[in-house]
Amino acid sequence: MYQYSGPELASRLSALPAWQVEDGMLTRTFSFADFRAALRFVNRVGNLAEEAGHHPDIDIRYNRVRLGLTTHDAGGLTAKDFDLATAVDQLT
Repeated sequence: MYQYSGPELASRLSALPAWQVEDGMLTRTFSFADFRAALRFVNRVGNLAEEAGHHPDIDIRYNRVRLGLTTHDAGGLTAKDFDLATAVDQLT
C-alpha cells in the first residue's frame, strides 16, 4: 500500500479543498441543522465505509461531525483515505 507524502500529498489534498491534514490524518468537520441530521450523515458515512472496507474516526458533537481518515496499517495517508473523503464529499 502506497503512502502519500510531500508534493503527491499536496496534489491529492488540492482536489479536496474542505479537508486538511492534522496529526497525520485527513480531517474535515461538517455542521448540520441538529443532532438528528448529524446522525443521519454518520449513518451514510458508515455505509460508505463498510462498502470501502475502510473506516474513519468519527467524533459527533451535537450538530457537528468530525471525520479523521488514515490508513493505520500503512502508517499514513493512502489512496483509501482520499477515495473515501471524495465519496463523503459527494454525500453533502
